[in-house]
Amino acid sequence: MPKPAWHRVTWRQGTNTKLTSRFAALRVRPAHRDDNRSSARPEEWCLIEWPKGEPEPSQYWLSTSPSEIPLKALVNLAKLRWRIERDYQELKQELGLGHYEGRGWRGFHHHASLTIAAYGFLTAERAAIPPSAPSNVWLGKAPRLPRGYRPRGAPNPA
Repeated sequence: MPKPAWHRVTWRQGTNTKLTSRFAALRVRPAHRDDNRSSARPEEWCLIEWPKGEPEPSQYWLSTSPSEIPLKALVNLAKLRWRIERDYQELKQELGLGHYEGRGWRGFHHHASLTIAAYGFLTAERAAIPPSAPSNVWLGKAPRLPRGYRPRGAPNPA
């Protein structure tokens, strides 16, 4: 690809510095057994990362994102996978998602639901008390319940 096709994109703040690399994106039409198809496959994005100082591009992604998506948004989506993998690893190792030993779908579903709820709670708590950055969590008062509200399944107070 020509030199003007490569753009420097920063996708997030890392531990020490902003995470930045060079990217190029182009529309491609993937081909797989197209001789069996009556029409060509739709176009997709091919996103290529070529870090500065590397002899050749290091990562490639295919994306079915809309054709109007900005390059920075496309990079953000591609790099989001790292966070998802870290969340999954933390769910399995720290909160016990991988410790289910039952045999039924219902039990696993309950186990996974409670594990994910606990992870959401801990993530919110972690965000509420950041180590060095200002808090970005809303700590306002919860809205009042309407008069006469009774939770579903609660006994009749009369």
